[in-house]
Amino acid sequence: MDTATHFAMGFGLAALAHLDPVVAATPGLAEAVMLGTVIGSQAPDLDGLTRLLGSSAYIRNHRGVSHSIPALFLWTTAIFLFIQSFMTQAYWGHLLAWIFLAVCLHVFVDLFNAYGTQGLSPFSKKWIALNWIFIFDPFIFGSHLVGFMLWMSGAQPGQVFMYIYLLIAGYYYLRYRMHKRATEAVVRSLKVEGEYTIIPTISLNQWTFVVKTAARWYVGEVHGTESIVLDTFTIKSENEWIRAAKADKKVQSFLYFTSLAHVEVREQSFGYEVRWFDLRYRARNLGRSHYMLVACVYLDKEGQIRDSFTGWIHRGEEQLAKKLDPEKEIQLG
Repeated sequence: MDTATHFAMGFGLAALAHLDPVVAATPGLAEAVMLGTVIGSQAPDLDGLTRLLGSSAYIRNHRGVSHSIPALFLWTTAIFLFIQSFMTQAYWGHLLAWIFLAVCLHVFVDLFNAYGTQGLSPFSKKWIALNWIFIFDPFIFGSHLVGFMLWMSGAQPGQVFMYIYLLIAGYYYLRYRMHKRATEAVVRSLKVEGEYTIIPTISLNQWTFVVKTAARWYVGEVHGTESIVLDTFTIKSENEWIRAAKADKKVQSFLYFTSLAHVEVREQSFGYEVRWFDLRYRARNLGRSHYMLVACVYLDKEGQIRDSFTGWIHRGEEQLAKKLDPEKEIQLG
């Protein structure tokens, strides 16, 4: 989920903690639990600091190790020791439990959007993305806001958020059913054998899809039960230029993260441009469609890498051109 929703969930868990009679009855413990759940709800996303090392480092590491099974315990322990260092709690087991719940909830809800996590690491490096919930969901965020207003008006916070989280659990089931219905609509429309990926949008009844067959990619949208194909791409066989570009560390980070990337090779005056783009992230800019998450490599005519870029492109070709220099020579490794 987005940062704002994770923050809201941290405060929501602090409210829910008032159902714990020890938390409700112990002076200072509720405040310590609130601090712990708010920090715990954000902690796994501290991997965002890898942006300082470049966009490819961020793409490779975001929601990776920081969202793994061992990380759940490491984040919990670090936050608990931090709080205990200046807000020592006699009932430390309750504080520890609520912090752990906050960290686990962060990783759990991140499983349901398109980006996904490596939540089973180190037992599996597979990215888990269930694709039921958009990264920012107005219903989930709005439900928390309603709960906070009721809390501030004097309602019992534990009971309020117990009902809110039961409501949200029902909403997740609804989104599962809607995702299943959208998948069935695309299968009926395309009638091809392949791997179907149905992706949520901020609109309740609109989805996007990527379908990979033996020969083609299909990219499109689902509105209700009606689907439309927007782009098709012929899957390319790997050639010497693609193999040369794969030696680039930024490309390796990109392909580590996504399996839904199409590659194209274009001949240029300086040699060749090899570009992968993640088909999950299609956008329209000034009436033209483009794919926002890309990995691009410039090769000279001998197949040597001159420059490369991996990251998000929000304004199309012009923005990408400014980031790459065909005359530049880079060092690998």
